[in-house]
Amino acid sequence: MGTGWYLKSFKDGSFSIYAKLYNLHIGRRFSLWSMKKDPELESALSRNRRWIVNNQIKNIILRCPNQVASVKFLQKKFKTLDLQGKAMNWLKKYPCCFEVFLENNEYYCQMTKRMMFLVDEEESVKDMQEPVFAERLAKLLMMSRDQRLNVTKLNELRRNFGFPDDYLLRIVPKYDQVFRVVNHTGRRSSMEIELTSWNPDLAVSCVERVAEKEGHEPRFSCSLPASWVKSRERFQEFNSTPYISPYLDPKGLVEGSMEMDKRTVGLVHELLSLTLWKKASIVKLGHFRREFCLPEKLNILLLKHPAIFYVSNRYQIYTVLLREAYDGSELIDKDPLVVVKEKFGELMQEGLHEYNRRHHLLNLEKKRKRGIVAVEPQKRGNQNGEVSEKDDDQVGGGDLGGIFDPEERKRFYRVLFDDSSP
Repeated sequence: MGTGWYLKSFKDGSFSIYAKLYNLHIGRRFSLWSMKKDPELESALSRNRRWIVNNQIKNIILRCPNQVASVKFLQKKFKTLDLQGKAMNWLKKYPCCFEVFLENNEYYCQMTKRMMFLVDEEESVKDMQEPVFAERLAKLLMMSRDQRLNVTKLNELRRNFGFPDDYLLRIVPKYDQVFRVVNHTGRRSSMEIELTSWNPDLAVSCVERVAEKEGHEPRFSCSLPASWVKSRERFQEFNSTPYISPYLDPKGLVEGSMEMDKRTVGLVHELLSLTLWKKASIVKLGHFRREFCLPEKLNILLLKHPAIFYVSNRYQIYTVLLREAYDGSELIDKDPLVVVKEKFGELMQEGLHEYNRRHHLLNLEKKRKRGIVAVEPQKRGNQNGEVSEKDDDQVGGGDLGGIFDPEERKRFYRVLFDDSSP
């Protein structure tokens, strides 16, 4: 099934049918590489996904005049956030984060006072973390082949590393003895950040720091259950060869060799160690294939090392996660920025719980009016005690249902805090 066939079907006017078949073919091709699911790590990715969406909504609102956005405007932005359904329904799920109000027959959204408090706290942490961000950026440049990285590509991963959106103006000029911005063609897409000063103290990987602290040779750690006998044996064989630092020049290594694979695994390990959530999109990592000397089929290499990496295709986004960084579904060492962001997640969960309680009571009232005797339902939740956030457009008919009324909010907070369920 080639590209020519695909384009021909478009010219024939039957694009939609053939496109679905083409996408099915592609989906099957990619589904051939997968990893045994880890429910706890999948849960961690799920929680993180919800946070990412609300963080993007937060950033959109912050950029609006007076930090107020119309719900219609947010609805248009939903496509770029890869969300389906009504923006109003999503916002209703998180009343602790977003306030919706009616003005001139149009609904608007702004952030709650509690949410704005977290926004201010996040900005304060970013200010304090600027030296850490500078070191992180320097380490990325030191691992690259020419100590240069394209700004456009780096922007795709800047939030993974915690860099503020304005890092080019906020951080790079303050450390002009370490970085400089170069552009040899004059095109915006060709702008690069270049390292001007090599710091040997930074050229030490996470693996090497742990080894030095524990007094042994640098080696990867295995984070697999004892029952994974064959995978553990393959890991021990791989780990028995000398560790190769990602900060060493790879020019003398042969592509496809054991040494090159060892260096690539070490480099991806170090990249993930520098991220906030110890994870990254495999597709976006692949954009740096030339800069970091990554193999063309990076996904296949990562799948060979399940003791070190966990690969997931949740939400049809292939993600690699550092296993050793997690204890179950919880991140072990949390960056100060992660701590603030988790407060945001707790606020989200509080509002989501309130939203589901409200729907539960509305459903009970409807059943009573129809003369249906209600049976106490089982508490909804997943293995981690998280309530469901499934849309129910029929309940309340898309109406606000009074949950944005201050008195109603107080009443349901009392119900929430009197509830003994998790």
